[in-house]
Amino acid sequence: MPEFLKAQDTISGQEGRAYATINSRVHEMFYIKTLEASVEKNKAEVRTLGRRGVQHKATGWVGSGTMTIYYVTSLFRQLMYDYIKTGKDVFFDVTVTNEDPSSSIGAQTVTIKGVNLDSVIMASLDTESEALEEEVSFTFDDVDLGQSFQEPTLGN
Repeated sequence: MPEFLKAQDTISGQEGRAYATINSRVHEMFYIKTLEASVEKNKAEVRTLGRRGVQHKATGWVGSGTMTIYYVTSLFRQLMYDYIKTGKDVFFDVTVTNEDPSSSIGAQTVTIKGVNLDSVIMASLDTESEALEEEVSFTFDDVDLGQSFQEPTLGN
């Protein structure tokens, strides 16, 4: 009989937490609606004798992401304001833990390091919105995989 992934082992997007460490101070990011941080490889095209096709070689990577947050914190506006007024840029870490208690795979904790804000909404009004939200884009320059999911228990 074939094995399959049990539905209970999928991870609920609501079962998690995130913390930003900014200037040695930890901020719980309870206001996050979505967060996604991705790594994209930089690749060079390499042409060689005896081969008509182009090959590719990884030459580095770029980390970037976005988070949609409820418009209930001034933290990121303050960081951008400080940069505007002083020119001092801030780099910080964000730790994300996914842990669904109904799943057998346990928790995963990832820290993205050297997070630097790209854009921040400084003021917002929207008469059509029931809850104001803002999207914050960022880059990062390192990552730490602190804890990995366990292999799921398969059903049959």
